[in-house]
Amino acid sequence: MSTSFKTFPIWAFFSLLTNGILMLAVILLIWQQQRLAAFFGRITSPEPINVNNSAQIATSDLGRRHQLTYQQWVDILKQEAKVAADQHPPHLTILVGDSLSLWFPPELLPEGKNWLNQGISGETSNGLLKRLKIFDRTQPEVIFVMIGINDLIRGVSDGVILDNQQQIISYLQKTHPTAQIVVQSILPHAAEAATWKGRDKLLAVTNSRIRELNQQLQSISTKKGVKYLDLYPLFTNKQGNLRREFTTDGLHLSPEGYIVWRSGLQIYSEIELKSQHQERGEGKKG
Repeated sequence: MSTSFKTFPIWAFFSLLTNGILMLAVILLIWQQQRLAAFFGRITSPEPINVNNSAQIATSDLGRRHQLTYQQWVDILKQEAKVAADQHPPHLTILVGDSLSLWFPPELLPEGKNWLNQGISGETSNGLLKRLKIFDRTQPEVIFVMIGINDLIRGVSDGVILDNQQQIISYLQKTHPTAQIVVQSILPHAAEAATWKGRDKLLAVTNSRIRELNQQLQSISTKKGVKYLDLYPLFTNKQGNLRREFTTDGLHLSPEGYIVWRSGLQIYSEIELKSQHQERGEGKKG
């Protein structure tokens, strides 16, 4: 017993502690925001700061968005990243990933930051790795990454997914040395309650497998020296599946689901900000 305790990494202890505090804080904030939404009959978050309003307007039609090809989306993201690189907006924060990131409602993103959404529907870890260079010239403070569910649906092995994740982290660290890289956990799906068109392929991926993959992803993130944001527990019901009120089809998120995600981003940012202030204060004392 004493041997295993001595070899228990100190980073693992602090990681568990931080995620525990985050979960409790997010649950409280979600409860408060849902009460507000129910009272006012709408979401009451402030309007976010947008890096490229013209691009947002051009892609505001959901029907048109669904008609875009992968390359068309890449071209749009290149344009938006170029604007961000040329304008150097303060507090630039990048959201990168697949359709879950892509459809994040701009009005629900935490305020006080310039958000650059670099999500593409159907994206895989390999696809993301190949297009990270799109926003090389930007100068983000934080980069939030969520990727992997489409790999699983397409039958990609855990080993390949984790290897791609490591390469993504390494690339971002090298290209954006001053940015804080935050790897987000892969979210669960609704299992038998799912109605998504690819339901059969989705059901072939168990949520227990996603949990195990997330554990390995957390370990990799910590070893690579980047942050890990465990959103998974916030979205599950007693059976360990994605809660129905948080999804539209068992895979994609509903407005309520994005409120949960927003809360996770918001509380995480506040915790990190306080931590940075404390570190600076201790540095001055030293």
